Amino acid sequence: MILTDEEKAMRDGAEGPAVAAAMDLLIRYGEALDAQRLCDTRNVAGTTTQPSPVKAKLVAEGGWHKAFAVLNLDSDAELEIPDMRVPTCQLQQGFGPDSAGIAPYPQEFVELQTDAEAFYGRRGVNILATCTPYQVGNLPVRGEHCAWMESSAVVYCNSVIGARTNCEGGASTGAASLTGKIPCWGNHLPENRFGTHLIHVDEGVRDFQDWGMLGYFAGGLVQDERPVVTGEFAHPDLVDLKHFGAAAASSGGVELYHLPGITPEAPTVEAAFRGRMPDAIHYGQKERLAVYETLNNQGSSTDVDFVLLGCPHASVDQIRAAAKALDGKRLHDGTQLWIMVPRALKAVADRSGYTAVIEAAGGKLLADSCPAMSRAAPPGTKVFATDSAKQAHYLPAILGIEAWFGSLEDCVDAAVTGRWRGELT
Repeated sequence: MILTDEEKAMRDGAEGPAVAAAMDLLIRYGEALDAQRLCDTRNVAGTTTQPSPVKAKLVAEGGWHKAFAVLNLDSDAELEIPDMRVPTCQLQQGFGPDSAGIAPYPQEFVELQTDAEAFYGRRGVNILATCTPYQVGNLPVRGEHCAWMESSAVVYCNSVIGARTNCEGGASTGAASLTGKIPCWGNHLPENRFGTHLIHVDEGVRDFQDWGMLGYFAGGLVQDERPVVTGEFAHPDLVDLKHFGAAAASSGGVELYHLPGITPEAPTVEAAFRGRMPDAIHYGQKERLAVYETLNNQGSSTDVDFVLLGCPHASVDQIRAAAKALDGKRLHDGTQLWIMVPRALKAVADRSGYTAVIEAAGGKLLADSCPAMSRAAPPGTKVFATDSAKQAHYLPAILGIEAWFGSLEDCVDAAVTGRWRGELT
């Protein structure tokens, strides 16, 4: 790799052994990727505080300095971890103290995580604790080089914001935090940001549920390439776009998509493809029905134990919509409802009265995590319902439970009746 004088100095220890270890990791990482140089970044989003048995063991042996050195710098050396060189945020993590008595999550993990938050917060990591950091203050600018983890966050960062990041891991984001560098390859390079497949929507994309199904179709079609979507659909909002991207990143590995005239790097279809236009693949009622059936082929029992909303973490508008749907209702005795939210937006929901309405119905707003990340659902759960194509895709495999996918209204009906009665309209 071609290194600047500053990068060589960091590698050689001018800023201390932890930074040197971080630079060594990034150089090895970049060489493995055949990257020619490193990018400067001032925006890192990682998962340093996420608890695990391995992390607990490392902390017990040598404290948080050792845990960071081993897990985030790939180093067995005794390192003193300094303040982060660049602005860094913590993405979603394990369940926090507000889950006590609700989620079956180990108390020792809650305590470990709380300790981690104090350690990393003092070193410049903002504990946003959400997979949607762009909803609560971490909003990079178009063209900015970032180092982000979490598939739904990465696809939103690249596509909707127009910043540039690959889907990084715990080690690369840890090293980027201490150096302000990340290998310059993949989505950081302009030539890798043009569309590869054209999907034309003939009909059937009207609302949040439809955007999730279209994203699931797109990801399954293009896998890890870059769809460009045109055609007949209502103008999407933030919620629609995060749902579309999360679904596309689940059924495939999409990290960047374009909606000409909507997303920032595609003012036109021609610009999205740099003039090299492929034949269109059509999405209409037949394809829509096939996606719906695929997402609902993991459920056989219509008895619903658990309803999950908020994946990616719910926006204030989504929380308000859930409160409106639940107002005056009461959950079925055998069914629990969790709505996953960023802690900062839970505070907004509390002040706006939405939390009170949801809790009066028997539902819970939980911050920081989700059942997939924490591998925790209500005890005895056999069947769950969700409005998230991402959770319908992942949670049956992670927790061994059945899934139903549908609209917010379908999910609230299931929470109130204890039965799945959703259907595609």
